[in-house]
Amino acid sequence: MTNLVQHVVAGLADGGIYSMLALALVLVHRATGVLNFAQGEMGMFTTYIAWSLIYSAGITYWPAFAITLALAFGGGFVVYRIAIRPFAGRSPVTVVIVTVALLVILNGAAGWIWSPQEKFFPSPFPLRVLHAGRIAVNVQDLGVIGVSLASAAVVFALFRYTRLGLQLRASALGPATSRLLGIRVTLMLSIGWGLAAMLSAVAGMMAAQTLVLSPNYMLVVLTYAFAAALLGGIDSPVGAVVGAYVLGVGLSLLGEYVGWVGSSLQLPVALAVLVGVLVIRPAGLFGRVVVRRV
Repeated sequence: MTNLVQHVVAGLADGGIYSMLALALVLVHRATGVLNFAQGEMGMFTTYIAWSLIYSAGITYWPAFAITLALAFGGGFVVYRIAIRPFAGRSPVTVVIVTVALLVILNGAAGWIWSPQEKFFPSPFPLRVLHAGRIAVNVQDLGVIGVSLASAAVVFALFRYTRLGLQLRASALGPATSRLLGIRVTLMLSIGWGLAAMLSAVAGMMAAQTLVLSPNYMLVVLTYAFAAALLGGIDSPVGAVVGAYVLGVGLSLLGEYVGWVGSSLQLPVALAVLVGVLVIRPAGLFGRVVVRRV
């Protein structure tokens, strides 16, 4: 039981990281109808900015964290205006190609500016273990879980209880109707991309605590986030978060209790399970199947 609890907590911490990136993917997909393959690299690039603020500018972690989120929002806003909006109305494949190009550009730019050499990224949480009887829990894992839950709660509260959130939802679901009602749809979609970039930045900074900071470190995290978003339902924010936590805990338990899986086969096994779920329920666990009459 002790070992089980410890691995569940570790899985929840990993799932928390996946949930923030998966939620960002869902926000962008609901707004533009495409998957942003550069979402992880946007988080990686802003994490490098946070690293520079901490080690080059001498700013402590949480002020650097706040500044990085503000810069991430501005970056997502600008990316939509410059790189995505000009292709509005084009084939979704065109926009996907643009996001793949952004992935390559951001990855190369990070290596050019900061060098491909691996870097240490600090943790704001104490590197110690809490003991409850025979159960030992890493404080850093609890911190990551707390940050991920707080981030999801802020996003849900924004979309549920604020006028801005209502306009964001309306712009994503019915752009033409929203324009007739006087909503500035382009501005709302830009804000949506900015919010998604902020979530990516949080995921990047939380992931860099346990992984080494390098231009490629978010690629695997992005793969798990895609799996979580599809598992929960690509149009369901709640599904993305739940799917991420289920995936994180499931992988942690598989790695511990199924000996042949180990760490190297966790991703293939996760994707195999995902394919099985999507064969049974293509819309994901929380997605809705839309039936159109011809």
